[in-house]
Amino acid sequence: MAEPMLPIEVVYATAEQQLLLALEVPAGTSVSEAVRLSGIAGQLPGVSIGDCPMGIFGKVVASQHPVEAGDRIELYRPLLIDPKEVRKQRAAKVARVFKKAKR
Repeated sequence: MAEPMLPIEVVYATAEQQLLLALEVPAGTSVSEAVRLSGIAGQLPGVSIGDCPMGIFGKVVASQHPVEAGDRIELYRPLLIDPKEVRKQRAAKVARVFKKAKR
């Protein structure tokens, strides 16, 4: 009897484009193997897929995590700016505005 196939999606997005590939993989396939089977690396020149963190529906998972039917595997890009630093800068700007207003 043939292995059951699971329908999944593999996605990668930049500010300019979004790439979504739908495919079926054998039951028991890991996240990293599903990404390899999707062939998405060939469509993203200059992107090192092996270095990208991966997740399923917004939750980061290990590369050996088994996929389930209907999973959307997401490849995450590295952050350009640290979110904590941005919040710190925004808070400092607001503090300066309030300090000026008190004068």
